[in-house]
Amino acid sequence: MAISGIDRVTFGVEDLGQCRAFFLDFGLKLVRETDAALDFETLNGCEVFFRRMDDPSLPVAIESGSTLREVIWSADSKADLDICRSVFKSATHFREEDDTVYCTDPNGVGIGARLSRKRKITLGSAASNTFDHAGRINKPSPYYDHAEPAEVGHVVFFTPHLEATMAFYAKLGFQVSDRYPGRGYFMRTAEDGGHHDVFLLATPDGRHGLNHVAFTLRDLHEVFGGGMHMSRKGWQTQLGPGKHPVSSAIFWYFQSPAGALVEYYTDEDMLTGAWEARDFEPGPTVFAEWAIAGGIDGMTRRQAIAPPTAGPAKGFITENKG
Repeated sequence: MAISGIDRVTFGVEDLGQCRAFFLDFGLKLVRETDAALDFETLNGCEVFFRRMDDPSLPVAIESGSTLREVIWSADSKADLDICRSVFKSATHFREEDDTVYCTDPNGVGIGARLSRKRKITLGSAASNTFDHAGRINKPSPYYDHAEPAEVGHVVFFTPHLEATMAFYAKLGFQVSDRYPGRGYFMRTAEDGGHHDVFLLATPDGRHGLNHVAFTLRDLHEVFGGGMHMSRKGWQTQLGPGKHPVSSAIFWYFQSPAGALVEYYTDEDMLTGAWEARDFEPGPTVFAEWAIAGGIDGMTRRQAIAPPTAGPAKGFITENKG
């Protein structure tokens, strides 16, 4: 194992004020603030940074406007960091600074690796009562009036350099969990772990950029409570809640002032080395087993009114569009 997850993501944005308001409502903790920078963190200390998009310290953007500019991956040991260093040296823009190694991946995204700074946490998550197992007795299921993301779970990029980018992450020990043959790779950082930490997606039009950054929540009740809180605050749902058939995760997507989308998710598949990657044909039913168009209104607790022309979520895989 060389990488064990995401340690920090950094965005270059047009409007720090909007990002401050959005991500406070989203449930992140603001730990530092200046006129030019916002530093948030999740419950386990995974860092989420925002900088002005013209900040010269940021890696070059792979698309115009506000977007994700850098992903710092977690290494659990110096031996793991050495593996990252050896792989990064073969990439462009390699450098070392402050106990972190940096480079640019074949997709043009600035990345780094460092010894993990995340904290180990234990969260009380809801047990479920199924037909043959009573996991919750004499206790109602929880209710959340907002969400507090536990960590940054995964990132998803559009790439015109699919095979080269997949091969690069494979050198770091990433495993292919599932595939869209010739179109995309769901990859987890090690044999044992959640379904994917990065998803690389090639579209027919050669799109290049960020699709979304996903934040892990403790259970599906927190996804629902967090989503309705965001609705009450006036933020726009892209799609959700819903369920992914590929990873089994429950999701809720929002339009983000930091660029593209952000996702709440929970209950993804946990895999081991015994898992055999599957092939899927991209399409709306592969993306979502079910999903609520327009989201849920936080006040009425009912489905929000979707526009008459509502269709598949913009930017995701459909049968007719990449």
